[in-house]
Amino acid sequence: MGINSERDIEANMQIGPTDLGMVRLFIEADGVEIPMDFEPEEAEEIAEELRAAAQAARLVTS
Repeated sequence: MGINSERDIEANMQIGPTDLGMVRLFIEADGVEIPMDFEPEEAEEIAEELRAAAQAARLVTS
């Protein structure tokens, strides 16, 4: 499955801080739970990548 492969899967995603000072991305789909913890600096890098991808996606649909 690649980045451009569409799937009809419902998933829930939660993002928040943990009590250990990490940033957690928590994804749940079809009974599978995936917790992913990141250092705050890593989370900021991911946020920058998300912003850049959103900007690039806007150019594709324009």
